[in-house]
Amino acid sequence: MTSPLAPTTLGTDEARERLSELTVIDVRTPGEYASGHLPGALNIPLDHIRRALPEIRHAAGRGDVLVVCASGARSENACKLLAEQGIPTATLAGGTTGWAAQGHDLHQPAVCDTRAHWSMERQVRFTAGAVVLLGLLLGLLVHPAFQLLSAGIAGGLVFSAVTDTCGMAAMLGKLPHNRPRAADLDATLAALRGR
Repeated sequence: MTSPLAPTTLGTDEARERLSELTVIDVRTPGEYASGHLPGALNIPLDHIRRALPEIRHAAGRGDVLVVCASGARSENACKLLAEQGIPTATLAGGTTGWAAQGHDLHQPAVCDTRAHWSMERQVRFTAGAVVLLGLLLGLLVHPAFQLLSAGIAGGLVFSAVTDTCGMAAMLGKLPHNRPRAADLDATLAALRGR
């Protein structure tokens, strides 16, 4: 194995200027990707990065690779993993949220599926809030011990903030609407090989 490389960070303006020469990999869930992504970005969810290593290595040999997510945390993790494999990459400062905040366009594919796609952060907030309310309600109506459910979620949120990880997001990422279909991932990997 080669020695680890230090991932770099590109600002949104620099990334926009260089967009045509970059291979952009979006590591968010398919639902988040469908809600809006950088023009030309390919969707390879973070938990599928290892499967895509040969294709990403091939793309990096032909030009610079930019890894993006919603805010930059997941793309930073992906860049570290790729650096450990000797693949040079950069992450986008502020992610797609920062990109959109700077007034740059996000591409939204025209698909027949008109369901709204929620960001992972929104899914986590909804799930955590619903479980807290459920724990409080069951604690009042059934048995006070159900309030421990709410306390558990509160503890999980504190742990998540302190460690900058999110176990709930990892679990929600395994739901069918957050998983790429095998055919979609295969098509993405083929497109990446062709770059």
